[in-house]
Amino acid sequence: MKRILLLAFLTLTTTFINADTLTLKSGHPDSYIVKKGDTLWDISAFFLKDPWRWPKLWGANPQIANPHLIYPGDRLTLVFIDGQPRLVLKQHIKKGPEGRISDKGGPIPAIDLSLIQPYLVHNRIVDPEWVESLPMILAGESTSRHHVVGNVVYINANLPVGEKLAVYLEGREFIDKENSEVLGQEIILTASGRVTESGEISKVELLSSLRESKAGYRVAPVEDEALMSAYFIPKASPETTIANVIAIEKDVREVGKLDIVYLDKGAQDGIETGHVFAIYRDGETIVINSDGKPVSTIDRNAYDRLKATISDDEALKMPDIYKGKLMVFKVFDKTSMGIIIANERPVRLDDKLVTPKTTDLRGE
Repeated sequence: MKRILLLAFLTLTTTFINADTLTLKSGHPDSYIVKKGDTLWDISAFFLKDPWRWPKLWGANPQIANPHLIYPGDRLTLVFIDGQPRLVLKQHIKKGPEGRISDKGGPIPAIDLSLIQPYLVHNRIVDPEWVESLPMILAGESTSRHHVVGNVVYINANLPVGEKLAVYLEGREFIDKENSEVLGQEIILTASGRVTESGEISKVELLSSLRESKAGYRVAPVEDEALMSAYFIPKASPETTIANVIAIEKDVREVGKLDIVYLDKGAQDGIETGHVFAIYRDGETIVINSDGKPVSTIDRNAYDRLKATISDDEALKMPDIYKGKLMVFKVFDKTSMGIIIANERPVRLDDKLVTPKTTDLRGE
């Protein structure tokens, strides 16, 4: 039976976590049978108050050759070894007719990969100058302004016959709010095609269509990096890196669990697929007025606002407010994309992203 190596689940070892103690969730089960559709993240929530410490449950367990292979039908039993909780895995072996061992399906992923699979292919953030250099759709054989599968479109470049192309719609341009640096241009895949006739104006037949393509859409060769693997190993984000939510994939004001957002940090900042951030809203600054009374942000007058910027003694920063967590699944040069994997409050633009700590784990 073919066994696919599964992702190791989230491993965090930060200064905020006691490396020797696991805290079990109140009301945890003594055992659990893995079901089809489960994820490692979901299963960990049954046992641990701190789901990041999942791999610790497998520690020092000699009967598990590879603890990261968990399949539907496997029974996970909670035991204690030297006073520490551990999970013992009893593998499910299903026999078919004539006693043959039959395939029980693929292993359990860290998260539901179907949630992010479209974005692994459809969305990219690239250098705006690179986008401007790409050839574009001029028109098509059809008189319609909208081109779909089976249509032939005209491209203003001499392209080799047989070359496979991706068609992109230009989306948002992302700007760093602190220094006004251009972080990248969003491009969204609308179709794929193949060059059928080469010349000063080349012909391209559209082979697939995610949405209608129009004149002005850019085309580029299909590259492997645009078809990234969905397999990654989750891990803590760098403690020295603070990021921000710069855009929401949906056209809405706020989002929650399993929604997609863009970050203002990327590969050049050391961000990798699998990095996990805790999401916070900056705590407001309370000003002490002339009567010695605290004044909130919405109640300040001009003088209070001035004091908030110049006086440390009379302007007090309140604690940041925890919202949830996100996990990076696609990284570009200066930006990245993440999926919200837990949230207690709605996530909005400009929310702050930092490395997680144990106090971030309420309600997960």
